[in-house]
Amino acid sequence: MASPAFLAMSRFRRRRYEECVDLCSEILAENPYDKAIWLLKTQALTAMTFIDDSDLEELGIADAVMDDNATASMPRPGTSLNGDNASGKGSSLDRVMRPMSNAGRPNSGFVRPSTQNGMRPGTGETPGSRAALESAMRKTGSSRPGTSRPVTALGRHVRLGTASMRAESDGPFIDVSRMDLQKYAHRPTLARALCEFLLYHDHNARKALELAAEATSACNFEDWFWKSRLGKCYYLLGLYRDAEQQFKSSLRTQQSVDTFLDLGKVYLRLDQPQNALDAYAQALEAFPGSTAVLTAKARTYEMMRDGDQSLRAFKDVLRHDPSHVEAIASLGAHYFYSDQPEIALRFYRRLLEITQSTESASGSARSYASTELWNNVALCCFHSGQYDMTMRCFENALASADDSNMADVWFNVGHVGVSLGDLGFAYQCFKVAVSIDPQHVEAYNNLGVLEVRKGNQEDAAADFAQARSAGSFAYEPCFNGALLAYKRGDFPTSLRLAEASRVLFSDHPETLELVEMLRAKLV
Repeated sequence: MASPAFLAMSRFRRRRYEECVDLCSEILAENPYDKAIWLLKTQALTAMTFIDDSDLEELGIADAVMDDNATASMPRPGTSLNGDNASGKGSSLDRVMRPMSNAGRPNSGFVRPSTQNGMRPGTGETPGSRAALESAMRKTGSSRPGTSRPVTALGRHVRLGTASMRAESDGPFIDVSRMDLQKYAHRPTLARALCEFLLYHDHNARKALELAAEATSACNFEDWFWKSRLGKCYYLLGLYRDAEQQFKSSLRTQQSVDTFLDLGKVYLRLDQPQNALDAYAQALEAFPGSTAVLTAKARTYEMMRDGDQSLRAFKDVLRHDPSHVEAIASLGAHYFYSDQPEIALRFYRRLLEITQSTESASGSARSYASTELWNNVALCCFHSGQYDMTMRCFENALASADDSNMADVWFNVGHVGVSLGDLGFAYQCFKVAVSIDPQHVEAYNNLGVLEVRKGNQEDAAADFAQARSAGSFAYEPCFNGALLAYKRGDFPTSLRLAEASRVLFSDHPETLELVEMLRAKLV
């Protein structure tokens, strides 16, 4: 019969971490000073809660409000991620015509929870802006179960820090407050495992910083690993300039893809995307064809609203990795919003092929064949004229949808009904969408438009008002409400709503024309 230690290592190699931890606990109960088993259990606990933190974390409300690291309150085009047109190269229509690929709305077929640094799709809303704060604060009070969460700083690190703590019968597995970190610093193998445990399991950046500082001093400041961990700790503590210096020092000792990505994260936090791009360029010189670096480069260009450069970077990603899901989805979204749905359909079908091949190999489908993906395939089929496949794909999307995205699918089905001229069917779809999500701005706006077509001006005005209260970032309800008030002869209300629409979308020609007409009448 195999020994428990061998079985524990076997479980660890097969990524059955919970079984490995249980076996290690039994061994340590008999011999608490077994360093090999202690190390194995520490690594297993770390692997259970490990997350890929090479991406930029989502900004919480506290981070957006209390950000003291922005370089300027009035950003210049091409040097900041803030503002309506960060790169200065795109049209202002981009924000209403093509959403970003990391959108919460089902547009691209994938969701990246770590790079929410740019505008909300189709809204012109940036983190830290008044509209973003009002929208986020309103959503935290949502009555929909499972959709609201507390607003915290450092995002997932704080939330996971309390949920992942594994308490033992006599207390936590590692009581860091009683440990002599200086002693562990002179034991490199144990020190590295302990540092990873503190970062990814306990999320105790301060203690990890103490251990990394002791270990760096113990190795005469020559170990690139401890310098990178010092930078990671400084980053988690919000000391971005110190983190930048540590990452640079680590790269001078030993170049690493992860360190380059961490340095890029620091620059993005400091609102210096050009410096982040320079770091990615150096990484590509040292590691040509690295898909992780190319993806980070594409995301940065996307945040800067430089769609052409982002498109080139995602194409480079596909040249090195033809099955890269994010690149495929981003290119599909680009071609769809460039009025080339037939080409976009090829990319989304490629995602379906990846899902089918994964299902046949492992027996279970991965999350790529999600509601968003079926929704996008349906829209591409519809705009390509393949009407027989459209509703079938929407049925698959609804079958896999939940309360977080079902309203968006019904909204798109209603959009198809409007395009086909079946306004009654579209009206029912929009009603279903707002019944699932009472804060769905687009559905309320379209309901108002359909009420206008029916001649129900009072109901239309109520729908536009509800849309404005549900989302202060959308200009369409303001413009439609202003146009309706103008037709009813209520010029002061029309001018007030038109001015609100102009603030949200300063280049909308119909809004500008309506404002001039109203000012001429009221003078």
